[in-house]
Amino acid sequence: MQLFQTISPADNLVYCERYYTQDDELSGVLERARSAQALWKTSKLSERIEICERFLLYFELHADEIAMELSMQMGRPKSQAKNELVGMADRARYMMSIAERSLAPINIEDSTEFTRYIQRDPLGVVFVIAPWNYPYNTSVNSIVPSLLAGNCVILKHSSQTPLCAEQLYKAARSSGFPGGVFQYLHLDHQSTSKIIKDNRIDHVLFTGSVSGG
Repeated sequence: MQLFQTISPADNLVYCERYYTQDDELSGVLERARSAQALWKTSKLSERIEICERFLLYFELHADEIAMELSMQMGRPKSQAKNELVGMADRARYMMSIAERSLAPINIEDSTEFTRYIQRDPLGVVFVIAPWNYPYNTSVNSIVPSLLAGNCVILKHSSQTPLCAEQLYKAARSSGFPGGVFQYLHLDHQSTSKIIKDNRIDHVLFTGSVSGG
């Protein structure tokens, strides 16, 4: 097993250590996501919105702990780290507020002869590659709309901010997302590239210029 360390910019000391996910574990994560998505896509949008609201509540209830972790991982002052959590919630709630309108079918023609429309269906399993610099604001832009649309999400966060992935997972578990709907992986660049190419991944969302991207 390959160990990686997160060195805090605050004091240049090791803040946390984690093991990269092994190849034999990756297939299980992908299969759980695909199985969960078959049921998740049939859930009501109102139910998904309610779960996302509880997801945000987790961050509000644990804001001090999460802000301190964030500061130590990427070097931002704690006061600013808390502000990122506020921004994350604002972004998520806006996306939740427009979800019904944004995901509704688009009527093209409704006449005595034809009914034509564009229907928005879930893509399937979405792989999100998140950066370290705004680890919650950037990842929420992909995670929340993907889940609202009926997709399952697998998150790979930066090795500089691995605890952000774990906090997002804790929030998902505590808020009532069914098992397999939201998962995370700690991956190096080689394994990230392997996941991107896997045919069990239906869409990839990322920002940055790492070799995997």
